[in-house]
Amino acid sequence: MGSRKLLNRLSRRGWVILAAGVLIATGASVWIFGFLLPGQDQAQAVTRTSTASSETMQKVVTATGTVAPAVKEDIAFSVSGVVTEVAVKAGDEVAKGAVLARIDTLELDADLLSAKASLAEAEATLASAKSTSDGSTAASARISAAAAAVEVQNSQVTDAEAALSDATLRAPAAGLVTDVGLAVGDRISASSGTSGGSASSGSASPASPASSSGTSTSSTAQTSSTSAISLVSTDSWSVDVTVGETDIANVKAGLQVELTTGDGDRLFGTVSEVGLVPSTTSGSARYPVSITITGAGEGLFDGVSVDADIVYERRTDVLTVPSAAVTTADGASTVILVAEDGTRKKTEVEVGETSGSLTEIVSGVSEGDTVLVAQFSPGEGNSRGGQGQLPGGGQFPDGFQPPGGGFPGGNGTGGGDDR
Repeated sequence: MGSRKLLNRLSRRGWVILAAGVLIATGASVWIFGFLLPGQDQAQAVTRTSTASSETMQKVVTATGTVAPAVKEDIAFSVSGVVTEVAVKAGDEVAKGAVLARIDTLELDADLLSAKASLAEAEATLASAKSTSDGSTAASARISAAAAAVEVQNSQVTDAEAALSDATLRAPAAGLVTDVGLAVGDRISASSGTSGGSASSGSASPASPASSSGTSTSSTAQTSSTSAISLVSTDSWSVDVTVGETDIANVKAGLQVELTTGDGDRLFGTVSEVGLVPSTTSGSARYPVSITITGAGEGLFDGVSVDADIVYERRTDVLTVPSAAVTTADGASTVILVAEDGTRKKTEVEVGETSGSLTEIVSGVSEGDTVLVAQFSPGEGNSRGGQGQLPGGGQFPDGFQPPGGGFPGGNGTGGGDDR
């Protein structure tokens, strides 16, 4: 007899019995793999411990800023003279101290020689006043006046030497020349308007370019901003951040700063300046803080965003345990000590400050003690009470119904009449 004919001859009750057998087997599998085996896993709890150890704890003020070149300025002569050499062009990379340009030193040399001659005369006058002194009040006054004249002339010599040094324009830092506003033959006038005078960097500029015949224009011409050589540093970087009024009291020049870029690179720096005047944003006052990055800052470029941790307090050799090992209830803090043989003992401890994931232990635990951090079971999370669930909380497919509306022996067994 063919299988098709055999299937056709099965009664409805036979189909129900067959389906019930299949479901019983399925239910047994669900119970074994979904409840029995996970229950055995739960009996094997996993314990994580840690050792109390001495660490460095620190307090920081956090801020965010953008990296910028430490030197980004127009560099200019601070003394008067005619440009005799321009050693760079736009696009050149220069080292710190490299010569950028020079002016003639004829007048500056003369000023220095004159100052030295005046100093020699003053020293001679002082020596004569001392040698001829009779101890009288008048003689003492002459000596004092001569000594003061020597001091004045010493100052003149110092200024003349500085002016001669300023006749050579040098790079204040390694960097990239972005613009050159000087040409050989330009006449530079110091901002003070006196030959050999000294002015701050960037305050002097050429009167005007020299004529094609090489004749310089008058030194009385007005200065202009085209005298400068623009330089952007490539090995010296800074970061400007703002700090809220509640934290600014903890920030001062010289503090160490830990910096982190978006790529996870770590850098270090120091606070170079703390602003006194705040700016107000959304009703809160924030103070500007400048940070100088230590070292060359390889890989940095203008505009990189960094997170800054300004360290205002650092303590070393602080006994700590993971914060997860400390339980606090009713004002008392406890840890569970784990002995070498595995026995456990709840111990009350005195805690100090918390930094990150660590908590300071003032008393109650010694360095090297093992503490219980966490205990968990691999089987935790498996559902026990839900009907019709698979291991991990899964359910039978939507719409699935056992024959008759339930498993054998349950509600709705639906035993139909034998036909």
